[in-house]
Amino acid sequence: MRLLKILLLGVAVVYVAPVLLSALLFWTGDHPASWHAADWTSAKVLPAPAASEAAAVYVMSARTGGLKGAVATHSWIVVKEKGATRYERWDKVGWGQPVRHDAYPADGRWYSNLPEIVVGRHGAEAEALIPAIRAAVAAYPFAMRGGYHIFPGPNSNTFVAFVLAHTAGLAATLPPVAVGRDYPVERQMIALDRDRGELRLSLFGYAGVTVGRLSGFEVNLLGLVAGFDPARLAIKIPAFGTLSLRSPTV
Repeated sequence: MRLLKILLLGVAVVYVAPVLLSALLFWTGDHPASWHAADWTSAKVLPAPAASEAAAVYVMSARTGGLKGAVATHSWIVVKEKGATRYERWDKVGWGQPVRHDAYPADGRWYSNLPEIVVGRHGAEAEALIPAIRAAVAAYPFAMRGGYHIFPGPNSNTFVAFVLAHTAGLAATLPPVAVGRDYPVERQMIALDRDRGELRLSLFGYAGVTVGRLSGFEVNLLGLVAGFDPARLAIKIPAFGTLSLRSPTV
């Protein structure tokens, strides 16, 4: 009984308290009342596509809409072919045909929230990655109508995580607040990702553990991720994300 009390106290401190604090901060903030009232225009985060001949690959992320924005982000993928004068964007949404191509500006705000660059690759490296990204987008198995489930997945972050996992050489992962990224698309409870040096244990997205070079050590409980990353001197706090003493590299 004592062990159970300690466990419940740990869950309350590590998971419940940050979520409640984040929800309070989010509730007191200024947010659009509806989808129609939100700002979806370009945030001018990315350089103008015509400014460089070089190919580019980006993974973008922004807080999502409604109260779920207190704990979760929405992610998407952006590419620019060598010599192209426009970006292409893919993301997954919860209505209609879920996987969308160029439905929004490449660096558009999401429900008025500013996006950030999670991953950035340029030049020859990006050029080599783009065919694999296109192939992974085409191979995603939940692109059909009805293929979106907000929790535990497959949702927008599940889609981007799938593409990252199936793009050899990209070696990147989504932030811990990208709820749904840990949903096992192949329904594997144990998965070893050699490209990213990650071991993942998953109870179908409801709970899990990840240990690896990119993620450090993470524990997922109902989509909320807590953990630490000694290589980057970082801790991962549910609803808030990664707090690091080192500047992130994209």
